[in-house]
Amino acid sequence: MTAVANAPSAEPLDQAGPEAVENKIDQLMARYDGNGPGASLLVVCAGEPPIRRAYGMADVENAIPVTASTNFRLASVSKQFTAASILLLAQDGRLSLDDPARRWLPELPAANAGVTIRHLLTHGSGLIDYEDELPDDLAHQVHDADVLAILSRQDSTYFPPGGDFQYSNSGYALLALIVERVSGQSYPAFLQERIFRPLGMTGTLAYVEGGPAINHRAYGYSLMDGAWVRTDQSSTSAVLGDGGIYSSIEDLEKWSAALSDDRLLSDQSRELAFAPAVSTHDPAVHYGLGWYVGKDHVWHSGETIGFRNVLVRYPKQGLAVVILSNRNDPEPMETALAIAALFQQ
Repeated sequence: MTAVANAPSAEPLDQAGPEAVENKIDQLMARYDGNGPGASLLVVCAGEPPIRRAYGMADVENAIPVTASTNFRLASVSKQFTAASILLLAQDGRLSLDDPARRWLPELPAANAGVTIRHLLTHGSGLIDYEDELPDDLAHQVHDADVLAILSRQDSTYFPPGGDFQYSNSGYALLALIVERVSGQSYPAFLQERIFRPLGMTGTLAYVEGGPAINHRAYGYSLMDGAWVRTDQSSTSAVLGDGGIYSSIEDLEKWSAALSDDRLLSDQSRELAFAPAVSTHDPAVHYGLGWYVGKDHVWHSGETIGFRNVLVRYPKQGLAVVILSNRNDPEPMETALAIAALFQQ
């Protein structure tokens, strides 16, 4: 385990000292420590210095340890950046959340005529899941434009737009394409110009093979027959809108801070993002715009081949917990909530 910057923590409810809190955190994160693939942890609590921890290896074969600047593939944690990109364009007056998706993507079939940008953001579109349409023996990676091509051939939806909630990677791939059509920029370039550079997120990028390299990169691993095997890329890893961003806890600390004021998104945009827009199949959970919404916290997890991540925020408390991991096990949400509980008032 690496303690980064030796940052002290806030006191938990039982008023134990900072060292006791950090020891408890290390116990909760112990599965990530050692010579296998690891994780990085960020805890931000209002009025206290941040806690940054790094465990295990970013590159097992070369024994390169995880640090606070290690960049992990965020998987579906990326969706909050896609949603923020749409909200920025709405702030600019260049699109409306109630625009039909076909206004910007006329290739979509008549079956999608009623789908709006808002439906895409809230997983209420009913679009067919593009991953279900990929052949089992696919030997190349698909991109966001390929998702549009797949959907353009569909003559049905799972349900009428707005009629239900079904988590949709297809919808977020289309949102990235809408960002490109409206802005006239590539999606990675838009992210850099409007989000990453303004916030000083210098290591964060939407990864495109052949494009800028990922510095301080974590490689993904899966446990197979008792051994960790590198499983870093899949056929869908090049789809950017639903999960193609790499970032670190250093940069996500800046992102989380920006979600608390209007340096990037207006008060109205942030309210839209975190408001319970639609019900999910769990009566205690709603979905906003790129975020799951609970009673007192908002979050998003992300899972893809070799990576599992979560970002949880308690806006009223000024509390955020981020776990990024380059391994397919364990699922980090339970651990993140347990760590957050140490700081609950």
